[in-house]
Amino acid sequence: MRSAPTPVPVPPTDDRTEDRTMAEQNGTTARLKTRYRDEVVPALKDEFGYDNDMEVPRLEKVVINKGVGDAPENQKLLDDAVDELRKITGQHPSITRAKKSVASFDIRKGDAVGAKVTLRDTRMYEFFDRLVTLALPRQRDFQGVPDRSFDGRGNYTLGLPEQIIFPEIDVDRTDRIHGMDVAFVTTAETDEESYELLKALGMPFVRREEGEDEAAAEEERERAEREAALQAAREETDLFEEEEEEEPESPEASGEGEEAEGEEEDAAQAEA
Repeated sequence: MRSAPTPVPVPPTDDRTEDRTMAEQNGTTARLKTRYRDEVVPALKDEFGYDNDMEVPRLEKVVINKGVGDAPENQKLLDDAVDELRKITGQHPSITRAKKSVASFDIRKGDAVGAKVTLRDTRMYEFFDRLVTLALPRQRDFQGVPDRSFDGRGNYTLGLPEQIIFPEIDVDRTDRIHGMDVAFVTTAETDEESYELLKALGMPFVRREEGEDEAAAEEERERAEREAALQAAREETDLFEEEEEEEPESPEASGEGEEAEGEEEDAAQAEA
């Protein structure tokens, strides 16, 4: 008898293969993460004088948030937003819900109003890499991102006007164009350190023209002088109004003054 053929082993299938990053599928490290370790850390140590690598600021997480105001009325809009975020980030989003009711917008507490994704480690670096190398340059008339959108604690927020700048989104199947907010949370203590970190990672900040900072400072000084002059004018006006407001004379004092004037007139007539 002929023996049965040996079955060919079939590799296990993973329904979430498309959700895994390229680095996870290939068993490698994200390109930007390697760049941070090999290039960015030594550069920041030399610039700010850190003693060890642990002091160097790093990118902690990236939060992508998309608001869908019409979600309570149209569930499909929310489903589309969730699907688009999943395609862009490779991670399933979480639904954001209203914390309180807003009668003017017909929103009740607990209604779904958007979706967000929090990326860390490999997914974070790969999203950052695709954002600065593929997505941002696809914006119309793109000249860079603003370098003043820091919160004072080393975090940076970037607003994207359209989701179709990402190559994962098919424009022909997109019913609605809307944007999203991307927050870059770092361990930097100052905005200057965060700026240098993101710039070293490839964030295309708008270059400040020579003399722009001096012009902005001069404009701020002029504005402060105008406010000080306006405040001084208000105080002077208030003081002038207080001087003008005098208490009216009492009837007794007025009568005594009239009697004195009458006596003086009588004396003058008698002498004449």
